[in-house]
Amino acid sequence: MADTAHPFVTVRHDWSQAEIAALFDLPFMELVYRAATVHRQFFDPSEVQLSQLLSIKTGGCAENCGYCSQSAHHKTGLKASKLMPVDEVLTAAKAAKEGGAQRFCMGAAWRDLKDRDVPALAEMISEVKALGLETCATLGMITPDQAKSLKDAGLDYYNHNLDTSPEYYADVVTTRTYQERLDTLEAVREVGMKTCCGGIVGMGESRADRASFLHQLATLPAHPDSLPINNLVPVSNTPLGELSKIKGGVTPVEFVRTIAVARIVCPKSMVRLSAGRNEMSEELQALCFMAGANSIFVGDQLLTTANPERGTDAHLMQSLGLRPMTM
Repeated sequence: MADTAHPFVTVRHDWSQAEIAALFDLPFMELVYRAATVHRQFFDPSEVQLSQLLSIKTGGCAENCGYCSQSAHHKTGLKASKLMPVDEVLTAAKAAKEGGAQRFCMGAAWRDLKDRDVPALAEMISEVKALGLETCATLGMITPDQAKSLKDAGLDYYNHNLDTSPEYYADVVTTRTYQERLDTLEAVREVGMKTCCGGIVGMGESRADRASFLHQLATLPAHPDSLPINNLVPVSNTPLGELSKIKGGVTPVEFVRTIAVARIVCPKSMVRLSAGRNEMSEELQALCFMAGANSIFVGDQLLTTANPERGTDAHLMQSLGLRPMTM
């Protein structure tokens, strides 16, 4: 049960960028306290939603995202693969459920979804859904008709990240516009499917960019149902991987600030502590949970980067007194 002893927080869609920037500037303890207060209004602070992510089609992507090992523009040594057969995906989904995952996310390295791939994906989604798992997919840009087909197959969530602020976006990717990302989110919302939308910090952006990115999410017609905050995992031979060697990423305190502000401006969203956890200490992750994060990816790999092993996460959950979220 959420703690109702705190003053009621109104879910807003009219945040100004200046208001969000002011949240970032609060003293750290005050900011975390405010975020924790908001969190308790809508969630049990001892519960964490557990998802698992599988790359169902790896590499060869036509996009030039500067952080991504799967881009065909970057010589990262990653070999491109075809779409996984349905039975292999189901085997992975069953193992995920047995390991405690509540949501199974399927990711394909495509710029956009082709109609020819929809039937296979629909079968995949339907079979995973039948296992009793929540379903999520990230397949690039999709049309309204494709979104409807995926929803009809049983897809609960569609992931399409904004990545960063509109102002910094061209420094990250130039093969897809910001508006195209917003259009995909609109297509998903229009068919009544839930959205999973967040971004990446530590890509060389400023605090003002982080405020602008969260302003975009907070002023959407509907806040993301899931809001992943990724900490850049530098990949060699990618533009942002090389940039990180020069500029470094965000400090741990700044990362926690970003989690806290996300919680305040999107109070009902599942704020997911996503990529980069493998490099985070237990203490840093604990601060993120205190600041309102309430979702993680489990399993020892995300798409192509390492994730904490199950035993590591089990120890973290036990030491912090956290438990899987009641679904």
